[in-house]
This record gives sequence, structure tokens and C-alpha cells, in this order.
Amino acid sequence: MRIVIAGGHGQIALRLERLLSAGGHEVVGIIRKPEQAAGLREAGAEPVVLDLESASVEEVTAVLQGAGAAVFAAGAGPGSGVARKETVDRGAAVLFADAAERAGVRRYIVVSSMGADAHHPGDGEFDAYLRAKGAADDHVRSRPGLDWTILRPGALTNDAGTGLVQLKASTGRGMVPRDDVAAVLAELVEMSATAGLTLELISGSVPVTVAVKDVAGN
Repeated sequence: MRIVIAGGHGQIALRLERLLSAGGHEVVGIIRKPEQAAGLREAGAEPVVLDLESASVEEVTAVLQGAGAAVFAAGAGPGSGVARKETVDRGAAVLFADAAERAGVRRYIVVSSMGADAHHPGDGEFDAYLRAKGAADDHVRSRPGLDWTILRPGALTNDAGTGLVQLKASTGRGMVPRDDVAAVLAELVEMSATAGLTLELISGSVPVTVAVKDVAGN
């Protein structure tokens, strides 16, 4: 299956690209900087240079043509300022969802954030981030042409993944290695029975494949 990932050079995205490529998928990663291309190729993904802050919906739709799934894993990143939370974490997410729908890509996965809420109060940069993520999630939920799943990880770490997680509609606060987030995403891409679910993810005691099957069956 052809899978297109927005934010292809992100820490979770690179891990996901390795997993999907190893699983035999054709993986495409959208990146903003040409110098990031080598990292994607090393991960087994085809790089496409396209700035989602300035691209048209037609340009993004063209990249998504023929894909069986799309994953939005882009983000402005810490310290990028309040304005870029709006242009990347909300604006680019909305653009990517609209383009996926136009391209006929039904399976759509969002890497969101625990606590994301379009009405989150506060004036800080992280407050703006949670509002932007929440607004983007709301937009994705409104798209009738998408079989969406929204994944909201807890606090991310670079610890080695354990393969053991807690994946539920509500988990409570906790930490989770990026390795395990990528492993869950790889399962979700192919588990269309999780469509329509917003899921929280932290470290736990359930193997990733079992955790995903459990929520799909609920």
C-alpha cells in the first residue's frame, strides 16, 4: 500500500517510515527542507519536498493520489512561536485532510496530543498548540470522506520502546516512547476498524497489536 506521511522528517515519522517500509509498503514522506531527503531515504521512504504552510490543496492532492492511507505527523515544534501553531498544527493539518478527501484517500491517521482542545484556555505557546491541535482534530472529524483515527500520545520520550502500551479513549496522563507511538501508528494504518475513534496512548502492559485489536473490537 502507498502511504503518505506529512511531517516526514519528524522523530515519530522517521520511526514509522522504517516500520512501514520494512512491512513492504510504499512510503512517501512530505518534507519542507530538501536537506532532509537523505534521512527519509535511509528510513526507506520516498521524499517529496512541499511546504504545507504555503502549498495549495491541488499540490497536496497530487502527492496523495493513489495512496491507500495518509498520516498527519507534522508539527511546528517547541519554540516555534504561537503563529506557527496556527499555520502548521492547525492550518497544515486542515489542508492535508482536505487534500486526502479530494484524492479519495479514505484511511486517515492523525498524530495529535493529549489535552488537545479547540477551546483550551491560556496565552502560552503550549496553550496555543493544544488549541490548534484540537481545532485540527475537529476538522478531521467533520470530513465525511475520511475513515479517520486520531491518536493522542502522552508525554513523548526517546527511551527504547517496550512494545507494551495502554490505548484507550481515556488513559489519564503518562509517558510513552516515540518507538511505541510509531508501532501503534503502523498498526492503526491497516486497522480500519478503528475509524471514528479518538484514542489516548501511554506506556502500559498490553502488547501493541493486542491493544489495537482490543480498541477495534469495542
